[in-house]
Amino acid sequence: MQYPALYRCSARGVGRGLLMLAVLVLGGCSKTEFDTADGATLEWDSLRGQWVLVNYWAEWCKPCLEEIPELNALHRARHVTVLGVNFDGIQGQQLRELGNQMGITFTLLTDDPGPGFGWQRPVALPATLVVNPDGDLVEARFGPQTERELNELMGR
Repeated sequence: MQYPALYRCSARGVGRGLLMLAVLVLGGCSKTEFDTADGATLEWDSLRGQWVLVNYWAEWCKPCLEEIPELNALHRARHVTVLGVNFDGIQGQQLRELGNQMGITFTLLTDDPGPGFGWQRPVALPATLVVNPDGDLVEARFGPQTERELNELMGR
């Protein structure tokens, strides 16, 4: 019995199919990486399995200053990573110095990761984007956050 024409495969057709599959698979294997203020590279996939808080802050933002100790405390927990993004785009040595001056101990990114994920840039500060352990953005919060509030959101 012969298969209908829809199911017929030639060796050449199978080879083309495998080649296309390989291109799709390898194309999807690119790593999402971000440079940190301390000169390291952070691989986004290394954060799988934990909560990630992407916090937008600025030196001139008083509520940002209020929440820094809360975010520092959360960053010390095993179940969460806090990543800071300077709203004004400050980078390099100036970013490291400003982070130290403001008492920030969580990881500072040199660039906004949002565009790479299709996230819109916040229009108000402070802004905290909450990403679950599966890598899904679950909520954007505005205004100063507390350790207690964020732990409740994360089910802790």
